[in-house]
Amino acid sequence: MKPTRTIFGFHAVLARLRADPASVFEIFLDQTRQDARARDLVAAAERSGVRLLRVAPARLDGFEGAGRHQGVVATVRELQKRIGLEDLLDALAEPPLLLVLDGVTDPHNLGACLRVADAAGAHAVIAPKDRAAGINATVSKVASGAAETMPYYMVTNLARTLADLKERSIWVLGADERAEQALYDADLPQSLAWVLGAEGEGMRRLTRERCDALVRIPMSGSVASLNVSVASGVCLFESRRRRLK
Repeated sequence: MKPTRTIFGFHAVLARLRADPASVFEIFLDQTRQDARARDLVAAAERSGVRLLRVAPARLDGFEGAGRHQGVVATVRELQKRIGLEDLLDALAEPPLLLVLDGVTDPHNLGACLRVADAAGAHAVIAPKDRAAGINATVSKVASGAAETMPYYMVTNLARTLADLKERSIWVLGADERAEQALYDADLPQSLAWVLGAEGEGMRRLTRERCDALVRIPMSGSVASLNVSVASGVCLFESRRRRLK
């Protein structure tokens, strides 16, 4: 049997049921929940042939990492490895739109970035193995289902990966608060990889040097910077807006 892990929250569990019901081992639902969300989950589990158990709330609290579980926890098998990044890029029917995260180690931030990337129609999220959070229960919960659908690649050498993207004529653009050019004045090519660092530290020097250009998000208020997931959303949606034009 493949390794199992826990996911929790209605969005995450329902997303996994839709994406790959065979990977869901069993679902534990708060026996006091009789609302519409609980009924929808029960119906989805029945359609998928997945075992669902009604349990006392205290049992849900006992699952490792369950936190604010919303009354539902599922044990799932790890998904089969998605196709490699190169194969994904080869298969795209439109110019690539990618999000590259350098140093985002907080699972809440990663989950939020995956959610934003999914909403903006990005094709993949890329991060270095040595300075990044992996997919866990917290990431799945915060991502509200995007962790089950958004391709997430943890690469051994981020600088080398950025160089490979550039060889594919994908423009590598870094978001940096110290950049001279503002986002809304910058040229945004169709094939684009946005690179963002963790709030505070930002991108590593070598990562910054691999970027074709750096831009800043114009700030009109008193704060100096944005959370990495918010900044990712601003950049990705600006790229998507220009594509729609």
